[in-house]
Amino acid sequence: MELILREDIQHLGRRGDVVKVKNGYGRNYLLPRKLAVPLTEGNKKAVEQQKVSALKRDAHEKSQAEQLGAIIGKVSLSFARKAGESGLLFGSVTSIDVAEALAKSGYAIDRRKILLENPIKQLGDVQVPVRLHREVTAMVTVQIVAETES
Repeated sequence: MELILREDIQHLGRRGDVVKVKNGYGRNYLLPRKLAVPLTEGNKKAVEQQKVSALKRDAHEKSQAEQLGAIIGKVSLSFARKAGESGLLFGSVTSIDVAEALAKSGYAIDRRKILLENPIKQLGDVQVPVRLHREVTAMVTVQIVAETES
């Protein structure tokens, strides 16, 4: 039985792929759960149109992400935190802090797109990658300085 996948299915294929599966798997699992549709000319044309529109949309999103990346790459964020004499922070700077600082600067970036492996616990400058698109990553400079007591 040949089917067109409506969603990505692990070990089988990606959305829009034409796959050949056993009749029972198609009839009892894929079709009832609306994970696939039968291969017909009408369905095939509809899937091709969806792929074309998805490619156009993806190209547009990528160009917007590249423009935003060029702007965000010039942004420098500064955080004042209490620190010990050795330069270690009492606390840390996390992706949430970076996202909030970017939002205050006028750039609404989801914290999950800030690729900070571990919280920053050291004074100094750090380059933090921000994934704006699956193919576009911008680097934001984060400067951490010791908080002055007044």
